[in-house]
Amino acid sequence: MESVVSRYRLLSVLLLVLFSLKPSFAKDSANVLGTWKLVSYEVVVQATGEKMFPMGKHPTGYVIFTPEPRVWFILTGEARKPAKTRTEKAVLLDSLISYSGKYRLEGDKWITSVDVAWNPAWVGAEESRTFTVKGTHLQVYTPWRLMPNWSEKGPTRSIVSFERVAPTQDLP
Repeated sequence: MESVVSRYRLLSVLLLVLFSLKPSFAKDSANVLGTWKLVSYEVVVQATGEKMFPMGKHPTGYVIFTPEPRVWFILTGEARKPAKTRTEKAVLLDSLISYSGKYRLEGDKWITSVDVAWNPAWVGAEESRTFTVKGTHLQVYTPWRLMPNWSEKGPTRSIVSFERVAPTQDLP
């Protein structure tokens, strides 16, 4: 009899824990699902507080979150021109950030298990971003880290702003 009571107590505790957890992934992901167009991209240098716009004042880009869950992120600098020489092609790499992979949401963090990226060091790793969604605006903050595009600046943090262009209900 005591064994049955213990099991009911355990079941009750488990149910309380389950009901007290944050909303499900499906509910959390509804805030980010869809296509978002880049509005602005700035980088803050940790050591000095300097704000810089390494991709120019008018970069282009998108982030797309699908229900599977997969994310595609691409950001390109303004005024890119087709490259003809090896040197010109190498310079183009400094005006590109791109990756894709499976993502998960944990509160205000989006974590991507990267399976393809412009930076091979990211492939097989996890990239974490803090984000907020306010209406049709998505604000993304990277952790402080050393970016290969401007490593001479030391640790930096990117602040990336997007505007929703394809609402959740338009997704299949």
